[in-house]
Amino acid sequence: MGKTYERIDGRLRTFIEEQPLFFTATAPLAGDGTVNLSPKGLKGSFVVLDELTLAYLDFAGSNAETIAHLRENGRITLMWCAFQGPPNIVRVHGRGEPVFRDDPRFGDLLTRFPDIDPTRHGPRAVIVVHAELVRDSCGYAVPYMAYDADRELHEKRFAREDDASLSAYFEKKEHIAVSLDGLPGLPLPLPPSSV
Repeated sequence: MGKTYERIDGRLRTFIEEQPLFFTATAPLAGDGTVNLSPKGLKGSFVVLDELTLAYLDFAGSNAETIAHLRENGRITLMWCAFQGPPNIVRVHGRGEPVFRDDPRFGDLLTRFPDIDPTRHGPRAVIVVHAELVRDSCGYAVPYMAYDADRELHEKRFAREDDASLSAYFEKKEHIAVSLDGLPGLPLPLPPSSV
């Protein structure tokens, strides 16, 4: 049976922080818009800021659907599954906000991710999520899967970029500044990092 939680603490917080993978889901307001579901990983790129606030790093990539949807309507769901140990699924439904590199909060938020070197991964934004509904469910049908390690490819690819080359990379991509549905995505040119 699923349970609703008032806050993210104790066993629930421990479970969330121990998972090497989580998923984000967002959608535009338009009924025929593209629903976006993304896997997120890299150890140290997610943090619980307080009992109702979470954050993760939005890294360089080939689209910006989550950012576009959050800029339009703020709706987001995060989900974690237990692939090891007792079965469990946790969902956090809430309101999200992309905090961009030129936002005065960006540098302070980056300090919450001490295991991530921002010069080696090309973070575009910090996504801050304010939880409105926190629930878990059984997860009985989720398979057992082993976590071996993070892939090193992202860091290897983006460690060689500086602010100017990273901005040029984004400007060449079709769905960075504008989403699949034509919504404003990542503001370009990319502002220099405040760190």
